Amino acid sequence: MTRRFDLIVFDWDGTLFDSTKLIARCIQSACADLGTTIPSDRDASFVIGLGLADALRHAAPDLPPARYRELGERYRHHYMAHQNDIVLFDGTLEMLKALKLRNHWLGVATGKTRRGLDDALQRSDLKGLFDATRTADETASKPDPLMLHELMRELGAGADRTLMIGDTTHDLRLAANAGCASVAVGFGAHEHEAFAPFEPLHVAHSTAELASWLAQHG
Repeated sequence: MTRRFDLIVFDWDGTLFDSTKLIARCIQSACADLGTTIPSDRDASFVIGLGLADALRHAAPDLPPARYRELGERYRHHYMAHQNDIVLFDGTLEMLKALKLRNHWLGVATGKTRRGLDDALQRSDLKGLFDATRTADETASKPDPLMLHELMRELGAGADRTLMIGDTTHDLRLAANAGCASVAVGFGAHEHEAFAPFEPLHVAHSTAELASWLAQHG
């Protein structure tokens, strides 16, 4: 079957995993622990997808930089207590397996740390499905294009044959900065109205819709 894209790169939280509400709550709880202003649900969700340091700095602008590390530790405390509650969106595993059968390379570009991503892969059914992965702590946080550049270079894919899929404007800006096409999902951290300036090829409002679009246009 003719393919438009050789490499399909996925964001993690809010795209493959139903984790955005938990992450937002953990950010809010960490801020409460340190006595700084608690961000709204919208503001806590907006920073999802950034590297942890960038996310916490934006979520708690009133906090002195000397306390960023403490805030990160409190975030990890709350997240680790509930990480086993996170599940794949329905249909995700089947979608990824179908893409592998079409011989697409699959990648991950995430704001998680390497340790966090490896732990998640060990606890999920996705181990072995991805050909290459990158995390914010080993490259650069989104929307810097370094993650995608490294994935493309490792797998030998051109920018015109690479597709980035994510649930935030950070993901879409990442794709634009790397010269790649993008597809947005409207069931994650950011409202779909914010996606228009980045001209994604499609906005999917369910994993089933995303899988169908990829089967026809990927």
